Amino acid sequence: MPETIQVQLKKGVLEMCVLALLARGDGYAYDIAARLAKGIDMGEGTIYPLMRRLQQDGLVDTYLQESASGPPRKYYRLTAAGHGSFSAQKAEWAAFAKAVDDILGGGS
Repeated sequence: MPETIQVQLKKGVLEMCVLALLARGDGYAYDIAARLAKGIDMGEGTIYPLMRRLQQDGLVDTYLQESASGPPRKYYRLTAAGHGSFSAQKAEWAAFAKAVDDILGGGS
């Protein structure tokens, strides 16, 4: 059975959304996943492989920070390359969304 368009759209914007959240401030994977779940209903299981890939690609780096509620947490922060990638993706998204909106009849 083919995936719904909503599932495909979510997969397509997941990286950009994670970069957007990290552009606002550092975060740990569970917190990022919770904010994604609230905003676009993405499951927690999708975030950990993505975070590893973003780190391997040099878009984020990590550090440990003590937690009052348990062991230290691994925090992620954008690198300079991550900020650049987010800016590029955001511009591409804006152009794409405008083109789709124009096709759908919502543009001027």
